[in-house]
Amino acid sequence: MGAAVDLLVEELIEARTSRGLTQEEWARAIRFSPTHVSSVETRHRPPTADYVAAIDKAFNTGGTYTRLLVKLSGFDTAPIWLQDWIEIERQAVLLRWFEPAYVPGLLQTEAYARATLAGGRFTAEEIDQHVTSRLARQAILTRERPPHFIAVIDEAVLRRPVPDQPGLMREQVEQIAALAELEHVQVQVVPASTGLYLGLTGQFILADLPDVSRFGHADNQLKAQRVDHPVDLASLARTWEVVRNHALPLRQSLELIKEVAKSWS
Repeated sequence: MGAAVDLLVEELIEARTSRGLTQEEWARAIRFSPTHVSSVETRHRPPTADYVAAIDKAFNTGGTYTRLLVKLSGFDTAPIWLQDWIEIERQAVLLRWFEPAYVPGLLQTEAYARATLAGGRFTAEEIDQHVTSRLARQAILTRERPPHFIAVIDEAVLRRPVPDQPGLMREQVEQIAALAELEHVQVQVVPASTGLYLGLTGQFILADLPDVSRFGHADNQLKAQRVDHPVDLASLARTWEVVRNHALPLRQSLELIKEVAKSWS
């Protein structure tokens, strides 16, 4: 873990000990296992968004630790361009995210996030740091005033297996289905029957901020970049309309997501 996340763990340990609670009592209060609590406190497991949200709920902190996680996570390992985008993401009132290949980061489970980073490119410690950063970003969806989040994903994203990890995709697709039922989250699926379409050229995100400014984020094999030139933003907005027009309506999309979840063993 990085120094910033380590600071959060220290705060969580202080929160527990100041209340005179053992790890077992703390675990019961937040409805996590004692083993999970121990792993977090010994730095063998990162404190995820779900974990700190459970602490905030159990002890009525008003979201204190969720906010701290969002502020601290990701900056130890994230390059400058990603730090910039994380800040834009936090401020956004509307996020529109298209993904032709992967589950959008804000919807990923911990296991899926780890699987996307496997393959030898990163060390085990680097994977832990990247996963911590990615999951911390998800806290914006459960905060008091979350952004309106709209995701369009290709059906192949739901059906692509993760080798040698049975159950991973079922858990992941079930999580997408659960999040898609939140009032401020919409997930639409471009069905396989669509065939080739413009969006397959690559992933992108559009973020609208409270001051009506807009930024984009585009990814490829070599690099990711922030997009702020009006011409480029207009191009991404047009592509967004194309991919969303190809997608199934919300109810049909959710039905398909649930159907695919059942197909995974």
